[in-house]
Amino acid sequence: MTERVAEPMLDIVAPDISHIVTEDDTPVDNLASEKQQRLLVEPLYSSSQLKRPFVAAVNVGIFTTTREPPVVPDMFLSLDVEVAEDWWAKAHRSYFIWEFGKPPDVVLEIVSNKEGHEAGRKLQIYARIGVRYYVIYDPQMLVQDQILQVYELHVGEYWARPDYLLPKVGLELTLWEGEFEARREQWLRWCALDGDLIPTGAERAEQEHIRAEQEHIRAEQERTRAEQERTRAEQEHTRAEQEHARAERLAEKLKALGIDPDAV
Repeated sequence: MTERVAEPMLDIVAPDISHIVTEDDTPVDNLASEKQQRLLVEPLYSSSQLKRPFVAAVNVGIFTTTREPPVVPDMFLSLDVEVAEDWWAKAHRSYFIWEFGKPPDVVLEIVSNKEGHEAGRKLQIYARIGVRYYVIYDPQMLVQDQILQVYELHVGEYWARPDYLLPKVGLELTLWEGEFEARREQWLRWCALDGDLIPTGAERAEQEHIRAEQEHIRAEQERTRAEQERTRAEQEHTRAEQEHARAERLAEKLKALGIDPDAV
């Protein structure tokens, strides 16, 4: 009987990316977009909402192949992936789909002019590479007739959702009026699926400070109540002793008069 020789396992060879430009260091964002992008990323990292590994980033190139230039969304979120330890290495500096093994789950574009093709070419690109949710945030309504639109991928095609839910990633988006970094504005924010706003690190620290102050006030109130109860108890004890002393003096006087105090 001829012994079967096991076939050697083939190593998966990473593609040559020496010719790829991963970043060009060109500043392109306006102040409003830059601040909004940070508001979309920081709360995800400073909270424990997702409870799973993820990568969230702004203005980082997504490469589908080595032959095509990257698409660079304003913000993306990819679940169940992790950044490599050596993230300065060229092979890990961008979001290479062949390295992470999947496209991002969410891509978000912030419209600031009519030149970005967010509702046209980019929508088609993100559908082609398999991004589950595509979000267009258009605060000036330059390319669509609503400020916010969430698209969900169905068999390679985006369908507009009637809401701001992203159920497969366990998140929801909301338009929130409030102050972020000394700027009061309408902001795009993340929520849990129950509608609870996901706070920034600063907001959570402020909430903790308020809770600590409230606990301190409650503790002071409890201490004050305890002091008042102790004072009332001491007063009652003093009154009882005074009543006892008066009763003793009265009994002595009655005895001096030859009267039995117990008979009175």
